[in-house]
Amino acid sequence: MKKSGSERKRVRRSPASLQNGTSDTPPRKQGSKKDVFQLFAEKVRDHKGLESRWAVLQETRVEYFRGRDFINFLRNHPELKDILDADKNLEVEEIGNTLLRKSLLVRCDRVVKTLRPGKKKLSTWPAHLEIYPEQVFSENDAFFAWTFVRRHPLWQTLLSFFWPVLTLAICLFPIYPHQVKLIILYVCAGLLLVILSLLLVRATIFGAMWILLGKRVWFFPNILAEEATLKELFRFWPKKDEEEKPKWMARLFYAIVAVLVILLLRHHAPDEAARARSAVCSYKNLLHLFLSFSFLK
Repeated sequence: MKKSGSERKRVRRSPASLQNGTSDTPPRKQGSKKDVFQLFAEKVRDHKGLESRWAVLQETRVEYFRGRDFINFLRNHPELKDILDADKNLEVEEIGNTLLRKSLLVRCDRVVKTLRPGKKKLSTWPAHLEIYPEQVFSENDAFFAWTFVRRHPLWQTLLSFFWPVLTLAICLFPIYPHQVKLIILYVCAGLLLVILSLLLVRATIFGAMWILLGKRVWFFPNILAEEATLKELFRFWPKKDEEEKPKWMARLFYAIVAVLVILLLRHHAPDEAARARSAVCSYKNLLHLFLSFSFLK
């Protein structure tokens, strides 16, 4: 009796399957594993427990983390490995190597590998990276950057929608009514005053801590950074001082300069009558703004 076409196909395929230790199902399993690791990578990246930073890799801003932080993170959050289903029992190094093979991660290295003058050690989080030749997971001074595009939250989608509207509104500013122009002017002046006051307080705290204790304490450390994210921009806690402690002669010199500047400002400060006139002018401006806003209503 002649065998059917499906039986002949099964007979021809079964020896190769037995020899390789595979069957018809593993290719579909491998496809599902790829999706599982993609989901695992997204969950890990969105988790706040894994510390990460932003850097420039080949003229592209990437989010990266350190190898030892990844190991400690998975040890502290083993429940995330349940996403991997059949591969949840893999070691952390094997998971990292799998993410590298699937191009979900890329191993990087710092561009600057020599100590700069006045520093005791290399930067913990370098701002510029390059691709490491060997794409193998490691925890010894190894950095890993995410290669996939992160899902944007809802507020970013709404912001991208209203941004052209805001741009158009700014372009139409010359045809606004006079009262609206005054309101915008005072609001912008207030925001500028807040920013300058924050910078002044920040510099004052830094100068006082540097002169008295020899510590470099920058509150809001990324407020002037060009490549800082919104989260990094409002980070209040100061950065860790990684530079060499300043000499006491320099601290004494700047202390004398600070005292002289304070005495000079105190000597040229306005008297009570001038401060009173300034307060009256400010009160009139606020009253004028309030009346303009009431007129609009």
